[in-house]
Amino acid sequence: MNCRTPLLRLASVLLLATTLAACTQAVPAPVDSALAATAAPATQQKAAAATTPEITVHRDAYCGCCHLWIEHLRKEGFDVHDRVEDAMSPVKERLGIVPEHASCHTAEVGGYVVEGHVPASDIRRLLREKPTIRGLVLPGMPMGSPGMEVEGVDAPAYTVLALHRDGTTTPYATHSP
Repeated sequence: MNCRTPLLRLASVLLLATTLAACTQAVPAPVDSALAATAAPATQQKAAAATTPEITVHRDAYCGCCHLWIEHLRKEGFDVHDRVEDAMSPVKERLGIVPEHASCHTAEVGGYVVEGHVPASDIRRLLREKPTIRGLVLPGMPMGSPGMEVEGVDAPAYTVLALHRDGTTTPYATHSP
């Protein structure tokens, strides 16, 4: 048993170090969506806008993993409006995110709130099914979730939660990275 304790401590320290490294990367300034930057004819832009979900991401200027999640959304076809906030607490309070559901960034899409590193596939499902919930939350910063991947680290499964209008949550989707 004594042999396992130092190994478990070392593994915990390494996991914590990789998590912190993922969230302390250099972060570029906000950039307008690639869709908005292209010079396409108006009819093409209107057609693309009808099929491209727009999402506004509120984040802190110094968080590297938020930028990685934004890249994930853009790769999955979302039109991302990147909003760097001076303080995230007022944003979370306005959108009804309590501390136990909080993560490092908060997004708004189609009348819903999305908290944390929720996969784009779950957001698409939310927009397609339109359930009568407030949104989706993935508390904390689970290893293996979009923007929190670390090469060579086997991440545990994580569960995205449906945030109901009364503040309660229920499982929405489970992911095994």
